[in-house]
Amino acid sequence: MRWTPVALGTVTVRIYDSRRQAVVDLRPLRAGEVSMYVCGPTVQSSPHIGHVRSAVAYDLWRRWLAHRGLRVTFVRNVTDIDDKVLVNAVDEPWWALAYRIELEFTAAYRAVGVLAPTYEPRATASVPGMHELIQLLIGRGHAYPALDGSADVYFDVRSWGEYGALTRQSIDKMEPAADADPRGKRDPRDFALWKASKPEEPASASWASPWGDGRPGWHIECSAMARRYLGDSFDIHGGGLDLRFPHHENELAQSTAAGLGFASVWSHNGLVNVDGEKMSKSLGNSIFAADLLASVRPIVARYFLVAPHYRSTIDLRTAAGSLEGGSLAEAEAAFGRIEWMLERAARVGELPESAVPDAFGAAMDDDLSTPQAVAVLHDTTRAANAALDAGDDAAALARAGEALAMLRVLGLDPADKAWQAVPSAESHALSSLVETLLAERREARANKDFAASDRIRDTLAAAGILVEDGKHTTTWSTS
Repeated sequence: MRWTPVALGTVTVRIYDSRRQAVVDLRPLRAGEVSMYVCGPTVQSSPHIGHVRSAVAYDLWRRWLAHRGLRVTFVRNVTDIDDKVLVNAVDEPWWALAYRIELEFTAAYRAVGVLAPTYEPRATASVPGMHELIQLLIGRGHAYPALDGSADVYFDVRSWGEYGALTRQSIDKMEPAADADPRGKRDPRDFALWKASKPEEPASASWASPWGDGRPGWHIECSAMARRYLGDSFDIHGGGLDLRFPHHENELAQSTAAGLGFASVWSHNGLVNVDGEKMSKSLGNSIFAADLLASVRPIVARYFLVAPHYRSTIDLRTAAGSLEGGSLAEAEAAFGRIEWMLERAARVGELPESAVPDAFGAAMDDDLSTPQAVAVLHDTTRAANAALDAGDDAAALARAGEALAMLRVLGLDPADKAWQAVPSAESHALSSLVETLLAERREARANKDFAASDRIRDTLAAAGILVEDGKHTTTWSTS
């Protein structure tokens, strides 16, 4: 059974625009299509529940827009070169750390049913586009090479009268940008577009540029990647609320100052607290994706993240510090009631192919109001159970079909193959470790250090991992 998309021309989808601070009608630039750019991870350390929450939020937007009949182009980037990536790469090359962590993010997203993006560009593969944008900004008088003669290049925030438009801040009340040496800046708030190479940083983390060897600043990466894959203008730019400033504010400034239309709508998902407190290293209360997926079934984890409104703050309540109680136990019980109803109905007969109820569609069209939509799902579940209890099989199957249609839109169909072969935490850990060692082996071979290459291969073989070198790729398997 499949749900049938509904043409957007017959409905109005509304979305909250953070820049206008209002819920607005979604008006795609191209009829029948929606283009979305969502800030993906900076692959410096393992994903936490906040990263997963953001990915689920925009996966839900994507699914709903597709259900409404739109062709969605969905771009989610990977920031694989950054100050934090270099700082955290202590026992391995920075690029090996970045790739290993990227695999962890991909596995976590897949585990909770997040669809693969249409395009997933990496910052390191997009440097020429960044150079083009920086040169354009310099030519338009909005960027300048560092005053101290280094290869740094800065965006001149006072040259752009609309700077602060996204977060409605005055320049004079902003904190100085902390992304580069202030001695080369005209104003402490100017932010780096290009960062000069430093002696203490690896040579592999440097690219040639018209201004000297260096690497991109954080913000220019997303502007260049969005432009490359979606063009000068696109429909929706998404990301976590914590990215509004400085990241998205700076993206907006540099892109519009370069003459790009950039995003029509800016969307931000809410954050995740734990027992009423913001997650932080100092409090030691961070919930990593691996912790979440080890504590509850992945489909239940998705239900837990889908049920609240995407712009709200989720408070994950624990049971005396244990994830296996509190909010996740409640989510397991709530979703279990839906599964039990579907099992009961399936014993009566085949569930019909159904459209989602009008109330569900109206809630989703209204800025993705999942609390109201999930309430319709539970009301339908109760109605199906009541019909089953009364022996009214036809009514029961009709309601169960509607429930299944809603679950499919939400990415929560228990029969979907996405939930049938979710890799275990152990297999994911093994894959990450093996891929890291293989990356080190590739580097050793490139440097003609064949002794190190053979040592890594023998270490893997001793652990039961067989390595096979092809003409262009290396594969591995367990013996």
